[in-house]
Amino acid sequence: MDGKTTMKRYNNIYKTITNIDEIIDMYENTISKNTRNKLKIEKFDRMYSLNIAEIKKQLSAKSYIPGKYNIFLIREPKLRIIMSQEIKDKIVNHLVAKYFLIDIFDKSLIKENCATRIGMGTHYALKLFKNNYNKYKNKYKKFYILKFDISKYFYNIDHEIAKQIIRSKIKDEDALKIIFSIIDSTDELYVNDTINKLKKTEIERLKQLDIHDKNIKIEEVEKLPTYQKGKGLPIGNMSSQIIATFYLNELDHYIKEKLKIKGYVRYMDDGVIIHDNKEYLKYVKLEIEKIVNKYKLKLNKKTKIYSSNEEIEFLGFRFFKKNKKTISKVTNKTKKRFKKKVKKLYKYNEILSEEKRSVIASYLGHLGYGCCNELIYKNIKLKDR
Repeated sequence: MDGKTTMKRYNNIYKTITNIDEIIDMYENTISKNTRNKLKIEKFDRMYSLNIAEIKKQLSAKSYIPGKYNIFLIREPKLRIIMSQEIKDKIVNHLVAKYFLIDIFDKSLIKENCATRIGMGTHYALKLFKNNYNKYKNKYKKFYILKFDISKYFYNIDHEIAKQIIRSKIKDEDALKIIFSIIDSTDELYVNDTINKLKKTEIERLKQLDIHDKNIKIEEVEKLPTYQKGKGLPIGNMSSQIIATFYLNELDHYIKEKLKIKGYVRYMDDGVIIHDNKEYLKYVKLEIEKIVNKYKLKLNKKTKIYSSNEEIEFLGFRFFKKNKKTISKVTNKTKKRFKKKVKKLYKYNEILSEEKRSVIASYLGHLGYGCCNELIYKNIKLKDR
């Protein structure tokens, strides 16, 4: 069920992740630098040699079993469940993602498939969409945009289909075994038990608060999904992000090669297609639905065809035409989130730490893709005077 019909299948790749130099390099240059929880890093470093040796031993003996996730709820930027791993599991997960998934699957993906790809993340997707928008705006007086959204994408990815896709390119049974053990880790009973406890605790907390939109917030908590048996990927894993990137590779190739769509961008579960013919886009929507259903997924109610005279949202920005120009502005939701975050960072009028400045720099980089100078000036520049 892959978009490319290449017959090459990779074998004898498992030994790559048993190399001590690769394990150390993954920890030193990726995990230790990018793990926010520095207490976990400090704990790992206290017994560094023993921990590295233990990872090497388990991988060489082919006895590695994914450890339990630390499952918790976060409220910003939106309410969601996160499944965090211990450092040992992070190292193994990144090794599996790099050598068994990225190195093998990335070359079969189209350039319009963005997210979790080097140099092809959010800003790349926004730039691609804006370029497509401009091309159609300059060529047609009126055009149309099909925006499709897949319902609870990460939670609904089918284990057996994902394994079938992976098996179509990987022959090495040892590599397959460790990949599949990570995929199946959401079937562990404690995962849903923990999520349900977190939801119950959060609802009780909200009931104690004196807030006007309490019922709306409780409804949001109740909507947080749990895992069905044989469905869903662990939220937060690098391997999950990579599998989610290529899971709908067939759809991407079908849209580009069979439906001959030029103005296309997909960022995980969000896709946008631009065309001058509305009726053709209606047909395209039906075709997309067929393939999405084939992969045991569903389009949600947000899926809609927009006219170029309407405003359209994509990846936190609003796009619309004004005096023959394409305007991109940050959405009100993102704006509110940004203000709240900055207010929190500047709360005690202290000199900002390197970490906090890094957070602000990240926001500035993102907001730079829209007309946000006034928002930035009022919320950051004035505070830095």
